Amino acid sequence: MKKILLVDDDRAHRTMLKVNLEGAGYETVEAEDGDQVLDILAEHQVDLILLDLKMRRMGGIETLQMLHGKGRVEPVIVITAFSSVESAVEAMKHGAVDYVTKPVDIDALKLAIDKALDVEALREENAALRQRLGEQFDFGNIIGRSPAMQKVFETLSLVAPSDATVLITGESGTGKELIANAIHQNSARSSGPFIKVNCAALHENLLESELFGHEKGSFTGADRQRKGRFELASGGTLFLDEIGDMSLQTQAKILRVLQEGELERLGSSGTVKVDVRIIAATHKDLDRMVEEGSFRQDLFFRLSVVPVELPPLRERSEDIPLLADFFLKRYSKKNKKDIKGFHPQALMLMTRYSWPGNIRELENSIERAVILCLGEQVTPGELPPQMVPDDFVPATAKPGVPGGLTLKDVEREAIRATLEQTGGNRSRTAKLLGIARQTLLNKIKEYDL
Repeated sequence: MKKILLVDDDRAHRTMLKVNLEGAGYETVEAEDGDQVLDILAEHQVDLILLDLKMRRMGGIETLQMLHGKGRVEPVIVITAFSSVESAVEAMKHGAVDYVTKPVDIDALKLAIDKALDVEALREENAALRQRLGEQFDFGNIIGRSPAMQKVFETLSLVAPSDATVLITGESGTGKELIANAIHQNSARSSGPFIKVNCAALHENLLESELFGHEKGSFTGADRQRKGRFELASGGTLFLDEIGDMSLQTQAKILRVLQEGELERLGSSGTVKVDVRIIAATHKDLDRMVEEGSFRQDLFFRLSVVPVELPPLRERSEDIPLLADFFLKRYSKKNKKDIKGFHPQALMLMTRYSWPGNIRELENSIERAVILCLGEQVTPGELPPQMVPDDFVPATAKPGVPGGLTLKDVEREAIRATLEQTGGNRSRTAKLLGIARQTLLNKIKEYDL
């Protein structure tokens, strides 16, 4: 049974509301004025507040402001005189969900209450759904604790279970295919196929055949009927990578499949029904291409129902130690090497580097470093030359070299980078740096880390 808090300083009016609402199946609790509301809410869990705007000690607007200031989320319907509808509008600006006018029409009030409770139930259901998605979504090898990546994860958690078309944008090497695969694996289509097509890797004529298939004899060399990627992906997901490299002719055919759920194989006049979810990706600026006329606006709108923009690695530097450690473990195992981690100077250089090739460049750099590494730690000597400035002073060099980093600079960066690598675990950081834990704590305080 839903419980309603009646807030009205007119006892007779409050009693009338109580009788009618309890007769309609609601439980009620009463407050004589707005200043009693918080105390009553501390004792009772209510589903809705029915609030009179004009009261002697604390009016409805002040009560709404107080509720908002305390973070209360119960839906509020305000009651006002017919001549004071402007006050009701003001109340809705302060968070009221609806209003009724005096004299109160009980049937209209019941409709308003039912509507508000339905909306509240939907809000709670959505909140619970978000929580479940957060618990259930498996990000696999997608690594990141930076705010930018947390925002991406939140979007993925909500869009993956739907059937919405997704457009993933971002610079080359940011992991667009990995994101597309994660969306598929966490969708209702996860048991179906995940088919990938790189639109930039195929000649235009080959691309059409790859996407839509062809009939025997439709062109030279077509010695048999062949299903295209759309048909092969039916019941699953089709990932169209580098969508910005398609011709306008192919774009038109893609649009038809999205709109009508059917296609024609090359050389055929018949249609084939397909049930495919599309995830597209590009590193190009499709907005600019639409303005220039090289990309269809209607297709752009169809593809970007849910846009997901992946940040470049230079904008998520706090994720670099995590990613580097992940790739270090992968390639140490692959190359049968027992490499424990990174020298602090190597981590410092990696976090300072701009990574124009993004995660792909980082992965290649770590693989190279693992192959070259002869000790238990990757040092600056195993990193690609472009990552090491000409004036860089290795830890083994003598201090005071003109133009080099000072020892304090190196020490501070080494501690900061190692703290990041260990997720802030100070005992492990001290062990990796080869110093006592208390020494580390003193240094953290000295460098304000």
